[in-house]
Amino acid sequence: MAIATERKAELIKEFGSQDGDTGSPEVQVALLTEHIRNLTEHLKAHRKDFTSRRGLLMMVGTRSKLLKYLRRTDPSRYQSLIKRLGLRR
Repeated sequence: MAIATERKAELIKEFGSQDGDTGSPEVQVALLTEHIRNLTEHLKAHRKDFTSRRGLLMMVGTRSKLLKYLRRTDPSRYQSLIKRLGLRR
């Protein structure tokens, strides 16, 4: 269920502002989104895994807080990020 090292490096390179940038909100949201998608697929097969469901809900909350911060501080970066990740349908 964890993100593969290669995929994680791809996301950091794609969404980071510089090489090795793991702390920017864009990278954090991208990594959380990837993890949420993987965990959602896991929960489709294992419906009674309530511990993973709780972890999923906490990750969604964390991503929501990061997106709210980004929307408040830099709306243009927020708009480009949600468009690139395909969020907010």
